[in-house]
Amino acid sequence: MLTGVTDGFFCCLLGTPPNAVGPLESVESSDGYTFVEVKPGRVLRVKHAGPAPDPTPPAPAPALDAAQGDRSGLVRCQRRITVYRSGRLLVENLGRAPRDELLQGQNGAGEPPAALEVELAEPASGEARPKAGSGGRRRRARRPKRTIHIDCEKRITSCKGAQGDVVLFFIHGVGGSLAIWKEQLDFFVRLGYEVVAPDLAGHGASSAPQVAAAYTFYALAEDMRAIFKRYAKKRNVLIGHSYGVSFCTFLAHEYPDLVHKVIMINGGGPTALEPSICSIFNMPACILHCLSPCLAWSFLKAGFARQGAKEKQLLKEGNAFNVSSFVLRAMMSGQYWPEGDEVYHAELTVPVLLVHGMHDKFVPVEEDQRMAEILLLAFLKLIDEGSHMVMLECPETVNTLLHEFLLWEPEPSPKALPEPQPAPPEEKK
Repeated sequence: MLTGVTDGFFCCLLGTPPNAVGPLESVESSDGYTFVEVKPGRVLRVKHAGPAPDPTPPAPAPALDAAQGDRSGLVRCQRRITVYRSGRLLVENLGRAPRDELLQGQNGAGEPPAALEVELAEPASGEARPKAGSGGRRRRARRPKRTIHIDCEKRITSCKGAQGDVVLFFIHGVGGSLAIWKEQLDFFVRLGYEVVAPDLAGHGASSAPQVAAAYTFYALAEDMRAIFKRYAKKRNVLIGHSYGVSFCTFLAHEYPDLVHKVIMINGGGPTALEPSICSIFNMPACILHCLSPCLAWSFLKAGFARQGAKEKQLLKEGNAFNVSSFVLRAMMSGQYWPEGDEVYHAELTVPVLLVHGMHDKFVPVEEDQRMAEILLLAFLKLIDEGSHMVMLECPETVNTLLHEFLLWEPEPSPKALPEPQPAPPEEKK
């Protein structure tokens, strides 16, 4: 604590930010890490690992029955999204049978509603929401501002290890690093998966520009786009935690044909990002640096269900909340993404697994429940003994849920199966 206060005092006197991480000089690969220059002078550390190459060629996959193979895992997505000027959002699920079967097969949930009506966080046109009409008369329904039709077919298949076209992308949140995914990276590499986990700018061993504009949502999203385009293959699975979930949503929206499945861990509700005006992170960086020990202690208390020696060691090994005060302030102030609202999330047609730690003090469970309602194909899994850093607290449980979701695929529709042909009549002797 005393060291933090002293450093902050000299920071205020000298006017220089403490703990500034300079740009990395080398972009060579070493010890399983690759340093990728996404922009001139902007270098990200990436963990890229996969199974050892097998010298023997893989055996050819067995041929599927033509009538069944063509429809295996094929899901028809039909949805109509209506946005009204009053701030009302109406989501209608058309062709409900496939979605019913998916939800029943994955988690036994009840029948989803045919239509979901919610109020947007802000009216679409900026005008106030209409009040109830006076005199008992009902106001005439207004025309919608816009209507979005979704009608497509998605092929959802099992993603098994050692498949040459499958890549798992892991994206951490504010204050973390790729080290928080250590248990998941080791687990899936042992199963034969190819994994990619970057450090966000200013985090871990990535370069930390001393310009606040380098940490806006759009700047970080473009970094993740560059990493995705560099390593993406035919079937890509995005796994995000906290703020990292927003970048997974962004990539799934931008590349619907390349993103196969998405996993959101304690990511919150489907609302547009907007930095809080009354926040401790709006204080000068020098004051935040003085308060860094208190912030780390607060994060430990709020991010873990328990605060014992094991959790403190996990926090240290995960390199979580170990960023400069300047980066932390810029990250929190740069979370502005007005496009990522309910409509944006309702347009996604990719299957999504939502994982939530019930002791999370940062993200209430109601937000993930709202996300599950808005998304077309979403499955919510709750971990009773976990909190915000559930991937560190309960790695075995998280790994099992993620692996089951990767292997899951919908069964072929009964209509797609070939009808039994009647036996030929026996010849009379």
